[in-house]
Amino acid sequence: MAGRLLDSGDEAITDINVTPFVDVMLVLLVIFMVTANYIVNQSINIQLPKADTGQVIQTRNLALVIDKESKVYLDGKPVEIDVLGEKITTFKATQADGTSVQALISADTATPHGTVVKVIDVVRKSGITELAINVEAASN
Repeated sequence: MAGRLLDSGDEAITDINVTPFVDVMLVLLVIFMVTANYIVNQSINIQLPKADTGQVIQTRNLALVIDKESKVYLDGKPVEIDVLGEKITTFKATQADGTSVQALISADTATPHGTVVKVIDVVRKSGITELAINVEAASN
């Protein structure tokens, strides 16, 4: 750090102090990082059905969401059922280490049963045999 000797106390301080600015930016960065995951997870509005046997799954590789209008989302991005199989196959091809791909299907309670069955069928035809249905744990 460069410093200078003060000859007299009459001179004005003309240097810009950036320390408070950096402190504020770091606090904002931490707040953004904490809230970003919550915002992304809540971006697709669905109401999950409740089940007494629901479990928490620690790992998931592929997230499929079906809203009440039967729109399908693959990892948060809208996708048509017709091209869903191609996207899943592409995703599986990117798994370089050969690990098995798991699918987690979340469907709104108002979603028609036929749409959920179609999505499950496409997932299984794409070679994914490990899949789970996302539900909320029922309160007793």
